[in-house]
Amino acid sequence: MPRITRVRATLLLAWSAACHHTAKSGGPPPDAVLPALSVFAGQRLIVTPTASVRAPDSLGWVRQLAGARETARRLDTSIVSALESRGLTARWLLPPDLVRSYERNRMYAADPYALVVDQLRPRRFKTGDRFGEPLSSQLRTMIALHEDTRYVLLPVELRFEGQGASGRAIVRLALLDPRSAEAKWIGDVTGDGAASSALAMQSVATHLANLFVAP
Repeated sequence: MPRITRVRATLLLAWSAACHHTAKSGGPPPDAVLPALSVFAGQRLIVTPTASVRAPDSLGWVRQLAGARETARRLDTSIVSALESRGLTARWLLPPDLVRSYERNRMYAADPYALVVDQLRPRRFKTGDRFGEPLSSQLRTMIALHEDTRYVLLPVELRFEGQGASGRAIVRLALLDPRSAEAKWIGDVTGDGAASSALAMQSVATHLANLFVAP
């Protein structure tokens, strides 16, 4: 057998073995694109309540939902549901957990519904930037009560935008390291167009979960 033919045959066998190993092990193919925040999926994270809602909106959805506070709580429910569907809630601390912790430690704990997030809203605040007081102290206190946690996932702001006859939800999302007061990731998560606020929030919550675990 000519040398070139033998080399080609060897490479073909190696490629075939690699493909067989990947299929057998159930792992992703070599060129698979992992979700942007997949490295954090196995961490024990804190997920805070949605900090704010931009109102009024051109669609009138915030008003229909009885105001910004109720709208934020409904988004929290959608986020928890989306994370639960990816198997993330078993290890993560969610808004209801934070509320119970706060009620037990009112003299020390930070109120999860009173986080000061103004510095995270501007688009000039980006991944790798550091955040200051009072948020840094609030989050350090929060993780101190849960010593096995390191990062905080914070939905900074929800807004609705019109899109033809429908609308979509956009969430400013930050993944923060309170120990170093650094943003590990921050950006806008955009949902699909929807005919109602409920569907819009379900969509953006799904896209949020997609950052950690692929659908």
